Amino acid sequence: MLTSSISKGTSTGFGRRLVRSALQRGDCVIATVRSLEADLDDEPLPEEFEKNLRRIQLDVTEGEECLKAKVDEAAAIWGRIDVLVNNAGQGLVGLSEEGGSSLYRRTFNVNVFGLIDMTTVTLPWIRESQGCIVNVGSRSAWKTELVGVGPYSASKAAVHAFTETLATELAQFNVRVLLVAPGAFRTEGIHSRPFFQDRPIAAYDNVRETTAQRFASITGTQKGDPVRAMELVVDIVRGEGTAEHKPWPSHLILGDDAIADVKAKSSKLMATLEKWEGAGRAVSFDSSSPKSKSAS
Repeated sequence: MLTSSISKGTSTGFGRRLVRSALQRGDCVIATVRSLEADLDDEPLPEEFEKNLRRIQLDVTEGEECLKAKVDEAAAIWGRIDVLVNNAGQGLVGLSEEGGSSLYRRTFNVNVFGLIDMTTVTLPWIRESQGCIVNVGSRSAWKTELVGVGPYSASKAAVHAFTETLATELAQFNVRVLLVAPGAFRTEGIHSRPFFQDRPIAAYDNVRETTAQRFASITGTQKGDPVRAMELVVDIVRGEGTAEHKPWPSHLILGDDAIADVKAKSSKLMATLEKWEGAGRAVSFDSSSPKSKSAS
């Protein structure tokens, strides 16, 4: 299993739990981290796991050429890559007008373009093994109405769209693609980063202060257990445990909050569609909408 990670790498967050879970199942794991000096885990790994673990320094923003060389190096270790997990991400939060396109670009550079680069350079190996790709998105792609999450939500929505298209393109090669959309989990993630306040606009002072305080208070209160979440992902990839005898899911929505958000967004869209369906259909060349009458 090739685990791609950035920021705090596979030493923290979902990546750390994923590596341990995969090793416990007997998988060979290549854990990528931005710095090889980072500890992979708070708890030392059992000696029998070490033989199946390799670590490679990798930053998903290095560009395709550099990433291809490192992925090929990783593949040479065991001669194949069966699974790519795109777990890399950074959660930059801030108001859209204050952050501007630069805050969005910083977020997309890691969360979207880094993920796409890792996918394209690894795909020759995945197609050869008829393996699978796991992309970690977010419930924030559906829960977009929260102040301050614009850059992160937009990047994760792009990941969702890319993943769904990718699944269609790779089906002909018997390559499976899974989109994982977690809610709030108790990891070292988005809420550990400070709210963007480098270019304050006075008109936003109140909402910025309130939002920054709200984000700062979340850490440690999330209900999601990242260990259980990654155990389920490994179950699905291996087709065992909870996933045994079940069809491959295109989407895996993780957490009570994420499930509620997807349902709420779907209901909201359906309600709007029902109210505006007639008007939306009346814009075709062959529609039978009544002609406007001239004023008498």
